[in-house]
Amino acid sequence: MKTTKQYGKKIDMALSMWVKLARASDTMSMLTIRDIANYGLTGAQFGVIESLGHLGPMKVGELCVKNLRTGGNMTVVVDNLEKDGLVERQQMPGDRRAYVISLTEKGKKLFDRIFIQHAKYVSDLVHSSLSEEEINTLSSLLKQLGLSLSEKV
Repeated sequence: MKTTKQYGKKIDMALSMWVKLARASDTMSMLTIRDIANYGLTGAQFGVIESLGHLGPMKVGELCVKNLRTGGNMTVVVDNLEKDGLVERQQMPGDRRAYVISLTEKGKKLFDRIFIQHAKYVSDLVHSSLSEEEINTLSSLLKQLGLSLSEKV
């Protein structure tokens, strides 16, 4: 028989929600990373290509914020994408330390080819589990939670 230690209704409810959120996020991440691997990319590489494809050129620091990555990790990701001819670095005028990263023609073609396929995969995953009303409710609640928690950072 499995027993669960009780900490009080409010704490138990919050812990239960956190565990469910973390497990759902981990499972969704695992499935989407598996799909991204079909394109020969890591999750971090796909994140950079997606950010640049939708938002245009940006500095490494901006890519770090958009993709929740550290500077050192992002440098390695950008280095590898540059070796593959998918992105290019251009030095910022007036600042020898700063570079703007942009997609190359090859990178743009890859983004145009794979993003909609991956987006459809994500849509199929979500819509196979939740109704449109549930998706909207969950999205709204997650936004509310994220905004509220970001004030505490």
